[in-house]
Amino acid sequence: MALFSSLTPVFIAIICVLIGVIMKKTNGEKEKRDTKSKHPSRPWVDEDLKDGTDHPLEEEEGEEEWQGLEENVAHVPFTGERYSEAEMIKRSQTFYELLNKRRSVRFLSDEPVPREVIDNVIRTAGTSPSGAHTEPWTFVVVQDPYIKHKIREIVEEEEEINYKKRMGDRWVNDLKRLRTNWIKEYLDTAPYLILIFKQVYGWLPNGKKKTHYYNEISVSIACGILLAALQNAGLYTVTSTPLNCGPQLRLLLQRPANEKLLLLLPVGYPKRDATVPALTRKPLEDIMVVM
Repeated sequence: MALFSSLTPVFIAIICVLIGVIMKKTNGEKEKRDTKSKHPSRPWVDEDLKDGTDHPLEEEEGEEEWQGLEENVAHVPFTGERYSEAEMIKRSQTFYELLNKRRSVRFLSDEPVPREVIDNVIRTAGTSPSGAHTEPWTFVVVQDPYIKHKIREIVEEEEEINYKKRMGDRWVNDLKRLRTNWIKEYLDTAPYLILIFKQVYGWLPNGKKKTHYYNEISVSIACGILLAALQNAGLYTVTSTPLNCGPQLRLLLQRPANEKLLLLLPVGYPKRDATVPALTRKPLEDIMVVM
């Protein structure tokens, strides 16, 4: 009996240890499940650049409402251009050769560019398809030297933080071979800056929010068409996504809250001494699969 009494504290201690181990294991498994269910932390991600196209606006009154679009859009006859097979091959090859000359140019001249050309390339971008034909894009063209310089100040301040803190060593090292950094001289020298905003929603005549379906994809397609139009006109640019600059640039340019900055394009002619990295593109067999 005395022996049992002396062993009791030992048994209690062992039981407590076992309970602790079981609880720790249970909590550990729960933490793993929670971690898997959460998206990985990416402190560099710009809120404006997050793709929200899969999350349409919630109806304010919990029911579907008419969006104010025409109920019966007239359909008219359509006849498209049709070429002979030989002409199709020739045109497609010529267009490929034109676009294959497109390069991201960071050394842009301050030589003036006709404003009418800028108007035309943006008109061209505006021909892009969009979800339910909502056309959720705004192209802000900046040519005022003061505003261009303010944009440069905002971008360079945030980009320095991006390079030094947010982007991480892998990303920064991958960019070293392209010789890019947070200094953006082209934001001052390019005759035009085109800032493309996605309209994440619009407004109905009654003042309620209007859903812009697939706004991110729609505006991205428009940006691609704009790049092709610039190349066709003999102008050059570099695609710039100024991380964490959206709210400040939106305020500077007096854009409404429903517009989020997607892309910034400096546009002009290359400097006479401009250089670009000697890069190659993937061959057709690496980018196309024929079933």
